[in-house]
Amino acid sequence: MTDPTTALIHHPYQPPAGFAAPQPGVFKASTVFFPSVSAMREFDWKDKTAYTYGLHGTPTTYTLEERLCALEGGQQCLLVPSGLAAIASVSLALLHAGDEVLIPDNAYGPSKALAEGELKHWGISHRYFDPMCPADLAAKITPQTKLVWLEAAGSVTLEFPDLCEQVRICKASGVYCALDNTWGAGLAFAPFDLLPGVQPALSVDISIHALTKYPSGGGDVLMGSIITQDEALHMKLKLCHMRLGLGVGANDAEMVLRSLPSMALRYRAHDASTRELALWCAQRPEFAQVLHPALPNSPGHAHWKALCGNDMGGAAGLFSVIFKPEFSQSQVDGFCNALQLFKIGYSWGGPISLVVPYELASMRQHWPSHLQQGTLVRFSIGLEAASDLQADLAKALSTLA
Repeated sequence: MTDPTTALIHHPYQPPAGFAAPQPGVFKASTVFFPSVSAMREFDWKDKTAYTYGLHGTPTTYTLEERLCALEGGQQCLLVPSGLAAIASVSLALLHAGDEVLIPDNAYGPSKALAEGELKHWGISHRYFDPMCPADLAAKITPQTKLVWLEAAGSVTLEFPDLCEQVRICKASGVYCALDNTWGAGLAFAPFDLLPGVQPALSVDISIHALTKYPSGGGDVLMGSIITQDEALHMKLKLCHMRLGLGVGANDAEMVLRSLPSMALRYRAHDASTRELALWCAQRPEFAQVLHPALPNSPGHAHWKALCGNDMGGAAGLFSVIFKPEFSQSQVDGFCNALQLFKIGYSWGGPISLVVPYELASMRQHWPSHLQQGTLVRFSIGLEAASDLQADLAKALSTLA
């Protein structure tokens, strides 16, 4: 090479091997070099024994996938651009025209919108089941049912279902069960070993996780994961994942990897503050009901306690309140606007506390009998001091007068 511009591209220097540091290296690639033509023909993108193309994995994404498997107790992991992308990928991989999917009525809203929109357009039907009544789930499974989605706790209203019984029903019916495990995060309970010590293990088939929440922890990354234990099921999902061209950015993977070591500490901190504030809210006269799985009067508390171990089991950083019917939507909106430390915004698991009022009647087939009438507000508790958050709530509540 005589021209320096060529040397800039083909310089022979290679850094020495053996570099070690607290954070894994960040490898960015679309093109991946092969040592020979024969290697290019022999390397298989379907496993992690080699590298073939950036979309199929790099050392950075492989490392994140393996650590997430360790977190949730799975064997294989796929990374996708968001939690919703994980839900969509599973549905697209396992469902075909004429099939049916069952979804809990308290599921994550965009999951229901996916079923009502794209899946319906593609000839895939859906029905909603009562998450607090296992018999309703069992009665709705038909020969056309190929997939059941589960959530613990439920989105927004945070009911905790009898997850073990739901999984047993799916297993007995030969239907795939997929769990949105974002709330539990692999810390509140083990999705692939729901009853530790009991053999054979009671396990969901698929655990999806919005890494956007606790694994990221910063409110600045969108990513999702799909984790399995069964190799054949994983390959079915992986082939669809490849055909859809799904991938994640190396810098986003780096940010999740950097946050994972502190995840358990942050989860416990969110959890402790949330319980403190939920208990305080339970004493306030403005609220007809406070929804948090660790509260004895919250729907499904006994199921939460049985699955998560004891009264100090994991319970995440979310709780909801239902204002008494005497308070109008306008008044509740004014309460939310009056909050200073709580910011109005979707998502959760980040350092800043969030608040969102919901129109629950538009989100459910009918008003659940276990919920009081009134306007619902969900809080995501961040990492601020609980005393400051409580003062912020008290001051905003005073505006209702």
